Amino acid sequence: MAQVPTQELEMIKNLRGVDQKEYYVPGHRTCAGCGPALCYKLVSKAAGQDSIFLGPTGCMYVANCSYMCTPFAYAWTHCQITNGGAVASGIEAAYNVLIRKGKYKGKLPNIVVMAGDGGAIDIGLQAASAMMYRGHDVLFVMYDNESYANTGIQTSPMTPYGGKTTFTPPGKNVPEGKKLFPKDAPQLFIGGHPALHYVATASIGYPVDLINKCRKGLNYKGPAFVHLHCPCPKGWLYDCKDTIRVAKMAVETGFWTNYEWENGEYTYQHIPKTYKPVKEYMKGQERFNHLQEEHIAKMQAFITAKVKAPGKPIEIPVLGPREA
Repeated sequence: MAQVPTQELEMIKNLRGVDQKEYYVPGHRTCAGCGPALCYKLVSKAAGQDSIFLGPTGCMYVANCSYMCTPFAYAWTHCQITNGGAVASGIEAAYNVLIRKGKYKGKLPNIVVMAGDGGAIDIGLQAASAMMYRGHDVLFVMYDNESYANTGIQTSPMTPYGGKTTFTPPGKNVPEGKKLFPKDAPQLFIGGHPALHYVATASIGYPVDLINKCRKGLNYKGPAFVHLHCPCPKGWLYDCKDTIRVAKMAVETGFWTNYEWENGEYTYQHIPKTYKPVKEYMKGQERFNHLQEEHIAKMQAFITAKVKAPGKPIEIPVLGPREA
């Protein structure tokens, strides 16, 4: 099969190298200090105008698309929370046919799925996995605010251990709130998809790194997955002015690690010389205020094990709730 022409996006050295044109424009109804909204802004700048974005149902659909009005200055389509990968597969395949038949003269648009943690690694996992298994030229972005935020902050597979949500309220019988630890989303894709050659994690606290990783994923002729850490003041219960501080503190404590997996090789970014106690990250987020010292120690043990081999599978000292 003939290779269709694709775009090549340049890496940037600093924020001065970012396109000053806005592709995610004012008029949406996201919360003050919204991490996913900043994520959308940065990914939009990474991809540029010759792009097609897909928005599975989630907070970035509900808040952005009220009253028949959207803030997207490029082609955008809403899809179900379950099928972002499937719809993206169809769009990519259709453009490939049109280009090969000479019915579309341009290059393949940058096709980007912008899914929350529910639409990426929970309800939407099947379609995302199938898209990557088939090798479609699509960037799948998971903006991770660690909950089902648009329906009232319910727990998701990415909600941290001990996180208070409407489905995991702390109480007498379950004082820690959520008893489960989160999935390792990148490893689910790295470990099971031979057509996948690029996976990365990034944080809105480091925008240049985030933009370059999205561009690198788009430049690959095949599927790519980028997992973005997006603090949420509504769900995590912190002051909205502290979003970037919270994002950076996650990296400084090892709660979050920025890395790339490229053709089997890991490289790391923003690794601190000395990690701060994870308690420093949890402090100031009311979703963790109920935790006792024993719960914080359990979280610290989990993080300490992970930072010994960030991003890679490792034996983590966690028992399932039935084992415990």
